[in-house]
Amino acid sequence: MVQCTYMVPYGEKLIPNPKRRAPMIKSFEDFQTLSKDGYEAFVASGAALTKGFQAIAQETTDFSRKSFEKGTEVVEKATATKSFEKALEVQQGYAKEAYDAFVAQAAKLNELYVATAKEAYKPFEARLASFGIKAPK
Repeated sequence: MVQCTYMVPYGEKLIPNPKRRAPMIKSFEDFQTLSKDGYEAFVASGAALTKGFQAIAQETTDFSRKSFEKGTEVVEKATATKSFEKALEVQQGYAKEAYDAFVAQAAKLNELYVATAKEAYKPFEARLASFGIKAPK
């Protein structure tokens, strides 16, 4: 068993305090287990991040494609109108729809980011709890 010896000041030097000793690591195997568990948590967290970012990228790509298609339709519709007032009406309707779609997409992306962060943190929860650190809600 490895011992941690507390040091106390003695003049300008530090000397060991024989009254205070604390076990740090019981064995080399415990240290290996601790390292292995940390590495496995890191790998699981990385996998969760990758999966979450792929979902976010896919959602963003789909939204961009739909927005481009809708924008193209509106330009075609506006150029086909006979009057400026009708074209302005088409553009105003599109602006409102585009804004509403953007707000909805921002909310959806927010949910995806939060879910990704929670999934990436899960592997570390048990490790932190073993050290007495509570996970934030």
